[in-house]
Amino acid sequence: MKRNILLINPWIHDFAAYDFWIKPLGLLYIASFLRKNCYNVHFIDCLNPAHPEMRHEKHIKRPRRKSRGDGKYPKENIGKPDPLKDISKRYNRYGITPRIFREELLGIERPEMVFVTSMMTYWYPGVFEVIRIVRETFPGVPIVLGGNYVTLCPSHASENSGADFTLTGEGERNIPDLLKDIFGNYPDFIPDLDDLDSYPPPAFDLMPTSNHISILTSKGCPYRCTYCASHVLNNNFRTRDPIKVVDEIEYWNNLRGIKNFSFYDDALLVYPEARAVPMLKEIIKRRLACNFHCPNGLHLREITEKTGKLMFRAGFKTIRFGLETSNVKRQIETGGKVDNEDLKEAVAYLKEAGYISCDIGIYILCGLPGQSASEVRESINLVRLYGANPIIAEFSPIPGTPIWKEAVKSSEYDITGEPLFHNNSLLPCQGEQLTYEMYRDLKTLARGH
Repeated sequence: MKRNILLINPWIHDFAAYDFWIKPLGLLYIASFLRKNCYNVHFIDCLNPAHPEMRHEKHIKRPRRKSRGDGKYPKENIGKPDPLKDISKRYNRYGITPRIFREELLGIERPEMVFVTSMMTYWYPGVFEVIRIVRETFPGVPIVLGGNYVTLCPSHASENSGADFTLTGEGERNIPDLLKDIFGNYPDFIPDLDDLDSYPPPAFDLMPTSNHISILTSKGCPYRCTYCASHVLNNNFRTRDPIKVVDEIEYWNNLRGIKNFSFYDDALLVYPEARAVPMLKEIIKRRLACNFHCPNGLHLREITEKTGKLMFRAGFKTIRFGLETSNVKRQIETGGKVDNEDLKEAVAYLKEAGYISCDIGIYILCGLPGQSASEVRESINLVRLYGANPIIAEFSPIPGTPIWKEAVKSSEYDITGEPLFHNNSLLPCQGEQLTYEMYRDLKTLARGH
């Protein structure tokens, strides 16, 4: 008899949340790994924006969703955690209601193990609520917690989450030993962790409804930007065969008629001649009428006349790039991945390819330790001068990154002891040169109002 394992994508508890094609890709890869080893897998998505039972929750407004796959989550106002009680903003649970979640749990056969994933460090209250309800519903069943929060805040997770096991890093590295310890048998199938194409494709068929699919072409990043946690969350930079990536896109396009695909790679365009260029050419060759979205910051330095035209022809609609700042000194100090000339050239190539200004989103970090409002303002103005669309990205301090110690010194919050204070909505490292009032003015400037 197959053993039952339940996988859960938890709620988001936050002041604000928007679904930029977010999918629990890591958890769906684990689901495929477990299936490959003959486990019976159940999946509950607490963030499902289209759950049919939500129509009975009359106190929750139906969220506006877009046909391309992004949009708002259903939300319910809840009490703020004590550390945030003095913040004058509404705090919400995003996703399905606890009533529906409990019904989902009772609707499946009792699992023998439960896996819960996690994303942002400051979203842990939603994770904890899920674990509490699972514990009430299935007493005695081992609960395993993994994901970004656990990897970045391992002590906080192990001491406070209520999970029986907390796994840091990539699940595929730790789960085989855990399965052996609990069930007594080592998995027959284990992918080559250095070969991403040896992983079974993520189990998107478990998603209740989906009009979009997330695609992974690589893990990690060869750059070491001081504010980024990619190298903390991934052991090294690994890439997939670009033709196999297109095979996966075509499979979902043919099987379910999926036309919207998102990439959440940290380095989608790095080493373009070996990766992005053949992938884009193959998409065009196969005439896949799909829309591609890149909400993660792409690398401006990799945009050439060729890559710009290929992206446009292949159907890349949502393109976002990381400039972070136009300040030359800070560009060098934070990793040197881009400079202002890269921005100017990339925007020119993209416009030549057919994109217009509003298509070309350029992220500008706001609230870095020691950053001034004038630096952010100058960055906004430069992006607009070169003909692109500036987008403010509020800085969130991340444990384990090179800038972390500087963030600890500059923040008025106890960011070492309380992950809730990592929340970018708080602008945790604001100072006299960049107050919250200044930040709101900068947001208005970036929007062009």
